[in-house]
Amino acid sequence: MSRVRTITRRAFLVGSAAVAGGVAFGVYTVRKPHANPLAKGLGAGQAALTPYVRIDGDGVTLITPRADMGQGAYHVQAALLAEELDVALEDIRVDPGPPSGAYWNTAMAEEAAEFMVPSQGIMQAGAANVVGAAMKVMGLQITGGSTTVPDGFDKLRAAGASARETLKAAAAAKAGVPVGEVTTEARQVVLPDGAKVAYADLVADVAGMEVVQDVPLRDPSEWRYIGKPMRRIDVVAKSTGTQAYGIDAEIEGMVHAAIRLNPAQGGPVNGFDASEAEAMRGVKAVVPVTGGVAVVADNTWRAFRAAEAVKVEWGEAAFPASMEEHWAALGRAFADEAQDSRNRDDGDVEGALGGDEVIEAEYRAPYLAHAPLEPINAVVRVDDDGAEVWTGTQIPRFVQQNVAQVAGLEPDRVVVHVLMMGGSFGHRLEDEVVKQATEIAMTMKGTPVKLTYSREEDMMHDFPRQIAMGRLRGRVAEGRVETLDLSIAMPSVMGSQMGRQGQPVPGPDSQIVAGAWNAPFAIPNHRVTGYRAPELAPVSSWRSVGASTNGFFYNAALDELIHAAGADPMEERLRLCDDPLSRQVLEAVAEMSSWNGPLGDGRGRGVAFVQSFGVRCAEVVEVSQGDRGLRIDKVWVAAEVGRVVDPVNFENHVQGAVIWGLGHAMNCETTYADGRAEQDNYHAFEGMRIWQAPEIMVRGLENGAGVTGVGEPPVPPAAPALAGAIFAATGQRLREMPFSKFVEFA
Repeated sequence: MSRVRTITRRAFLVGSAAVAGGVAFGVYTVRKPHANPLAKGLGAGQAALTPYVRIDGDGVTLITPRADMGQGAYHVQAALLAEELDVALEDIRVDPGPPSGAYWNTAMAEEAAEFMVPSQGIMQAGAANVVGAAMKVMGLQITGGSTTVPDGFDKLRAAGASARETLKAAAAAKAGVPVGEVTTEARQVVLPDGAKVAYADLVADVAGMEVVQDVPLRDPSEWRYIGKPMRRIDVVAKSTGTQAYGIDAEIEGMVHAAIRLNPAQGGPVNGFDASEAEAMRGVKAVVPVTGGVAVVADNTWRAFRAAEAVKVEWGEAAFPASMEEHWAALGRAFADEAQDSRNRDDGDVEGALGGDEVIEAEYRAPYLAHAPLEPINAVVRVDDDGAEVWTGTQIPRFVQQNVAQVAGLEPDRVVVHVLMMGGSFGHRLEDEVVKQATEIAMTMKGTPVKLTYSREEDMMHDFPRQIAMGRLRGRVAEGRVETLDLSIAMPSVMGSQMGRQGQPVPGPDSQIVAGAWNAPFAIPNHRVTGYRAPELAPVSSWRSVGASTNGFFYNAALDELIHAAGADPMEERLRLCDDPLSRQVLEAVAEMSSWNGPLGDGRGRGVAFVQSFGVRCAEVVEVSQGDRGLRIDKVWVAAEVGRVVDPVNFENHVQGAVIWGLGHAMNCETTYADGRAEQDNYHAFEGMRIWQAPEIMVRGLENGAGVTGVGEPPVPPAAPALAGAIFAATGQRLREMPFSKFVEFA
């Protein structure tokens, strides 16, 4: 049952905005609700009861401000709104809405608070309140961190309930009956005599009304959608090829652009010769942009070909040219002066490691491209008094601000249309393509410019997952793990990513140790230290961010110690586990997989547990050794999420995350030579093939009090569980990804 059962005015307008920290930000500023962003754009016959509900003669449009990258975000937001509004899921329309501070992401405060207080309890809750206050004042509208469900679970239902009660009040007043005697069903208000009034017919009546507040939310026993299997609202379009994505955008009068950027990412352009390109068919202009050259033509293909014909003299990248230099920089970062955090320091680690028989190992995780199927793209039109943008993005407010800055406009003069995305995995937390499209559009004002990256430009100029290194020192005694000291070095993901937005990141970067420091294992001497390496190649958030590397480091290290102790990987984890919810997750995955010791006969199982984004997730991977190599046969996954909103989408999410994690651990890396990314297309960045996909069994647990997302948490356990399974089957210990460097997969 939700811990928020009534709606206050603040909760209705901006979600759970009760914050401490008024001294830092000003009590009035923090508590002041954001204005309803829909109010100023209403046409005749429209009413916006809340920032999330717009009604007109055609029915109800539900505003879904968290972006959809294929994960079903529009669907789940619509389901939460429809639950209280009494609108059938199949009848609703969705609109991402405008960029607005009213849509700030309330759930991100919990994750961001770890920058300040990396622990649970009153201090962490206070930090979350302070960070939340800052985020609200900033109006941080962002999709990421598996926060769509926890951000919207209460406030979207609250918005639906408030809109429902306002419609009831309008119908009751119009009919002259007590509001307590009317009900709602299927987009209609039902009067005491059985007569029904469509929501659409009440637009004029509610347009000037005071919105009804303090509405109790329905008990779970009354839910029509939450917790029940649903057909996603986009399944027909996705199944029939009629779903429109950002790359499909067609704006009247638009021209098409392609780009050539310095292969040494971020390096300068020392000069170029565009004479050959300018003479090619369909070419309208060649335009210098930051870091490269753009070609404008009458279609994308001609723009691509002409861009290839531009002769450019490139400068060098600012970061090290070779991978050897990148790894060396990480190795040097394990120094006192580079220590970024030590969130876990239990017992006496130094004393325990003072003797002989210390177990040591080093682990490596490579850069990884995001590589979504849809290359990044944007349409931008700039006029003297404003600009308009059509693009798929997770950061519409940053897009609005950055276009305004490039074009010399006030942000409120920039209109942003957020479009459906064909994948992201963190890629569309960046907005370089929009800024470049704006630069081009500035040279031809009034003309919409559609900039589309080629696959090669997209992958070579991605901001990939961070490179990272982990180092273990540990000891075992009497068949048990006694000491685990894990040090992790990586560049700051948040510093690199937010630096491109001109946003400082205070304090330690929690992602350097995410997924490792908070492992729920009561090892007597237990330490996790994060070291901030210097900035190398520019990096960004990749699905599960720091936990994607650290989950591998921590579980691989724990596996080595457990093996040295002669213990069972599952039994020792259960013995060490001191968190009841985490234990239930481990027990569930053990029961699902019928874990009962080694398998033998060239078969092996591995287990891993990682807590990331508030989700406790455990996985067991089973492999077998055949004549053609290793095959991943089965995977079992258990995750504690507090509440499963849509069991079908939940299972799909988890299975997709497992495939993502396994495929990248098997085969993928981004490497640099002469400062240039060497992998420029899928042939060089091959994930898991369909015939390699295992059977995946999923279980969602609902024992926790909070509601969490699940888009990212199943990724981190996949790689270490696979590594453990390979060791169990072959005796070969893998300490570096991708694993295909050392073993062959069938």
